[in-house]
Amino acid sequence: MRKIEYPAAIRELIAQLRQMPGVGPRSAERIALWMVQARGDQPERIAQAISTTLQTVRPCQQCGFFTKEQVCEICADPTRSADQLCVVEQPTDILPLEKTSAFRGRYHSLGGRISPLDHVGPDDLRIHQLIERVQGGGLSEIILALAADVEGEATTNYLVELLKPFPVNLTRIAHGLPAGGGLESADELTLYQALSGRTKL
Repeated sequence: MRKIEYPAAIRELIAQLRQMPGVGPRSAERIALWMVQARGDQPERIAQAISTTLQTVRPCQQCGFFTKEQVCEICADPTRSADQLCVVEQPTDILPLEKTSAFRGRYHSLGGRISPLDHVGPDDLRIHQLIERVQGGGLSEIILALAADVEGEATTNYLVELLKPFPVNLTRIAHGLPAGGGLESADELTLYQALSGRTKL
């Protein structure tokens, strides 16, 4: 007995939706069927929004954040400190830092981190652009805000060696216990970082 399947167009839609991060087989099927059965033009509006975003949004030429112009709002803001540069892994790391209102300088997204297992090396990242910005002068501090895992540490150490020759202060964000967290729930690496990054009272 022949197995009954969805039409080829729906199967292709499900396959494409599965390429999205966090969307598994069941979720992809539910979304595809909703699109097929939806009343009104909502699926078309979603498709139009995707198309418009892909056509108009691009990486900022300076920091790599999302923008419709050549330079993003942050880089174009004359009130921000031009002598402080915060280096992050991805452009999506910028907004969480912005929401703290603790930093009023500029950013630089690397577009990833060094990860030999994933075949990502220094040449695959926006490190050359970072060096060009440092060579342009005017920076007094570079803050490395990369993850505290193995790849993040490797990328941080690599950048430190590259940036040491320049007359700029190199700092990194503190790692340790989260607000409200207790010692009993912290792992060894978190406790080590909390002790190493302790501050004077």
